[in-house]
Amino acid sequence: MAITAAMVKELRELTGAGMMDCKKALGETDGNMDEAVEYLRKNGQAKAEKKASRIAAEGLCTVVVKDDKTAAVVEVNSETDFVAKNETFQQFVKAVAEQAVESDAADMDAFMEEKWNEDPSKTVKDALVEKVAVIGENLKIRRFEKVVATNGCVVSYVHGGGRIGVIVEAETAVVNDAVKEALTNLAMQIAALNPKYVSRDEISEEYIAHEKEILLAQIMNDPKESQKPEKVINGMIEGRVSKELKEICLVDQVYVKAEDGKQTVAKYLDEVSKAVGTPVSVKRFVRFETGEGIEKKQEDFAAEVAAQMNA
Repeated sequence: MAITAAMVKELRELTGAGMMDCKKALGETDGNMDEAVEYLRKNGQAKAEKKASRIAAEGLCTVVVKDDKTAAVVEVNSETDFVAKNETFQQFVKAVAEQAVESDAADMDAFMEEKWNEDPSKTVKDALVEKVAVIGENLKIRRFEKVVATNGCVVSYVHGGGRIGVIVEAETAVVNDAVKEALTNLAMQIAALNPKYVSRDEISEEYIAHEKEILLAQIMNDPKESQKPEKVINGMIEGRVSKELKEICLVDQVYVKAEDGKQTVAKYLDEVSKAVGTPVSVKRFVRFETGEGIEKKQEDFAAEVAAQMNA
């Protein structure tokens, strides 16, 4: 039986499932609408799609490292913190990270269409849909990033039971326990202090110019500071920009384990390099924090229960 666009549209309206899922269901059931609805329900798509409008801002980040050279960090979201602590969900997040560390996908769309390593008869998307049906909440594989060291190694750190996941890639000719320990210390620092860059070399002139414009506007809006000589104002701006860069650049930050409370990360890396007999430097890092950038919906639980009772 020929599957028409009208039939696909009708099934989508009945179930809330995706367009391609509806087309496939109709094809598998020879166009029988009731059987197609049942097909989607059995495969979890209808249930999953109906939950897709609910905000998933909780969840976990995790990291998988392979052979000290390759690592992947993923964020998988759930609706509630309760599910994030569920062992079934945690195992799924780990499986997603293991998929990512083997993946060559350039973006999330390609990743979701890959064959699921744990069952090649399914895609990653199919595995997610099934997990939604089992757990009963909207789940989302939000993002992943794979890091491959070309001239050194990678280390990882997961903080707060999966709230933050960090990968650090280092350039070094020696990969031993001392180097890994030092880099893990820096991964912990990245988790805690959230730098944006490794060093000032990564910051564009446009960014610095923009920050100076903002600081100048703030000064000129202050009746007292705006009366100061131009040379003094320029000095104030340079000082404030420098202070800001020290906060957002990893190597300029004060090393959190410094005994004197003054040693910078750059000086700490110099110390490590001398100890192991070869230069050790941070090439890049990736930091994922669960739910960052997602606007969480504020629920009134009592009102929600009352609405359901009145429905």
